[in-house]
Amino acid sequence: MEQTWRWFGPEDRVSIADVAQAGATGIVSALHHVPTGVVWTPEEIGKRQDEAATMPDGSPSRLVWSVVESLPVSEDIKKQQGDWRSHIANYKTSLSNLAAAGIEVICYNFMPVLDWTRTDLAWRLPNGATCMRFDLTDFVAFDLHILERPGALEDYDDALVDAAARRFSEMSDADAEQLAGNVMFGLPGAAEKFSLEDVRVHLSEYAAMREETLRQHLVDFLSEVAPVAEELGLRLCCHPDDPPFPLLGLPRIMSTEAQYKAVMDAVDTPANGITLCSGSLGARPDNDLPGMMDRLGDRVHFLHLRNVKRETRDVRGSFYEAEHLGGDTNMVALIEAALREEARRKSAGRKDCSIPFRPDHGQDILNDLGGRAQPGYPSIGRLKGLAELRGIIAALKPRISAA
Repeated sequence: MEQTWRWFGPEDRVSIADVAQAGATGIVSALHHVPTGVVWTPEEIGKRQDEAATMPDGSPSRLVWSVVESLPVSEDIKKQQGDWRSHIANYKTSLSNLAAAGIEVICYNFMPVLDWTRTDLAWRLPNGATCMRFDLTDFVAFDLHILERPGALEDYDDALVDAAARRFSEMSDADAEQLAGNVMFGLPGAAEKFSLEDVRVHLSEYAAMREETLRQHLVDFLSEVAPVAEELGLRLCCHPDDPPFPLLGLPRIMSTEAQYKAVMDAVDTPANGITLCSGSLGARPDNDLPGMMDRLGDRVHFLHLRNVKRETRDVRGSFYEAEHLGGDTNMVALIEAALREEARRKSAGRKDCSIPFRPDHGQDILNDLGGRAQPGYPSIGRLKGLAELRGIIAALKPRISAA
């Protein structure tokens, strides 16, 4: 398993030197400053490769940009409106430029409007560490009383509506502003930032869209780009919805094993693959992560290994980012399934027998606290996670290899 590390570029408070000392070999990065829908040029790609390969003092880092996360899919493509056809053409050009640079794994997502959603970006744990958290009551308070989304009341039962009203009544103006900022934080480092009015406009344009329509738009997109990726020797991998249940009245199409299988079957090529994120998918109690790795593993091109602790047994509920081995997902079983898949690939002669993974997210601990890293991406918290994951792999790999 290739050990990788997400790095947001020169502005990232976690430096390339930090990544090298953590022991990763691959960099997961993107051109966050390039607006969505615009071509990634060879010059910009090469610049990021050079930045990843160079320590702050100018010496070689021995790190390689091995995974793109993310080459973003525009809202126009998701809605099939506006400039969506030109955006697909630009996406193909970007894929060609990435292939020419030797980068083969391309992660993306198809979540409408917001790439991920949390209500607290620094929730304090009993031991003093902080982590990201999704509180359903806070989110409903945002939806009903801050965003004031039309029709939102229909999405919640009376008890939740009442709890959200009480929660909102206890918020100061600063609390409400902070909650709105947390919910709309979106993708760290992205070129676009949404205002409340931006969100309202996008939601109105999705108002009539159902799950089946959004899935078809994804299939249409993949029908265009996956053959190009296959010809170029690239592996596309779709990240799951985060959280993996409907929010803001928006459809969700990559939240369950059945939804993933439907898209894999619809565009049945190895180039159409999966980013298996154990944290995103693990926020639903009905997702069996080790089983998904066993059943869909031949199309898993990238692994995000993190853990969440669910606070209810409901499909839609509150959760927080746990330690990598401390949440509700059996990480040992998941890694064991991934190693079995790698062994199968090696026996079949596949060149992609080493699946890249990264320690996704992490709690802010020790010197992370107050360090102002991207939320979810502290240095020490992720290093701790990587060390734990590395230990599991070292313990399991000899047994898998001998089987």
